[in-house]
Amino acid sequence: MKNHAKIKEVVFWALFFVIFGLIPLLEKSDYHLILANHILIWGMFAMAFNMLFGVTGMLSFGQALYYGLGAYSVGLMVKNFGDIWFLPAIGLGLLSATLVSILIGLLVIRVSGVYFTVLTLAFGQLVWQITFKWYHFTGGDDGIQSIIPPGILANHTVYYFFTLLLVAVSIWVLRRLVNSPMGLVLRCIRQNPDRVRFLGRRVRRNQLRIYVISSFFAALAGGLMAGVDNSIHPDMFYWTTSGEVILMAVIGGIGQFFGPFIGAALIIIIQDVVGARTEYWSLIIGLIMMVMVLILPKGLVGEVQLLRGRFRPDAKNRGENGTTFSA
Repeated sequence: MKNHAKIKEVVFWALFFVIFGLIPLLEKSDYHLILANHILIWGMFAMAFNMLFGVTGMLSFGQALYYGLGAYSVGLMVKNFGDIWFLPAIGLGLLSATLVSILIGLLVIRVSGVYFTVLTLAFGQLVWQITFKWYHFTGGDDGIQSIIPPGILANHTVYYFFTLLLVAVSIWVLRRLVNSPMGLVLRCIRQNPDRVRFLGRRVRRNQLRIYVISSFFAALAGGLMAGVDNSIHPDMFYWTTSGEVILMAVIGGIGQFFGPFIGAALIIIIQDVVGARTEYWSLIIGLIMMVMVLILPKGLVGEVQLLRGRFRPDAKNRGENGTTFSA
């Protein structure tokens, strides 16, 4: 099993660097670089969210709060102090997201299930409303435009490789976390928190830790996206942003570590292909997503793993749902 998991991980990383590393060489259009950047950033965002939902069992509808916080930290700093503050602003966004997630996390982890979900949604919507109404500071519904990274980062290809590097490091860190003792505790919390308490582990402390970690990488995604699109808008805080990243995780497979990244790539490509061909793209995309959820209840990667598991001699040793986060 361990060797099989290592092989799958090597395959993922090989495909990851080959595909995304060759895009700037094969595609001369900035449009394709932007599309690839969106896949990278949304993929990381979805994987960070899945540390909450897929690993720990905490369904948050408020991760857009930290995504938007990372983006607006960059936008406001560049707008008020110049593009030289772009990189420090990403760091400021990460620090702000960490502090805010600690404060909010101390409140929301006191409840579970639907109450946790509603509370995270409420905080996210509160910040969205403030951002939308505080026009003189945030730009209101116009957002902030002309966010240009400084120096060589203003070059689309250079910024693409900058994003690729940060996303790869982020995925590696999340992977190490899943395979660490803390990752094991988080999976146990999802299955039976009472037993974890009985064993002497602090459930709420570990829930707070993973909530903060997930929020940290969500803020990083927002900060990077500000440099890709060169603009930000209040909808980055809106609940539909959280809903979109949840859908990416579900489509890819919440029971598989790399599943949310695959789901993000699939959804972004579908949106791009369908959106370019019809004005009814939102209806068609909605129907496609609905059919995929119904046909692939375990997600794309989860169903593939389940199908392969049926033909393996050790299939009986797998978990009940065929998902172990080993790959």
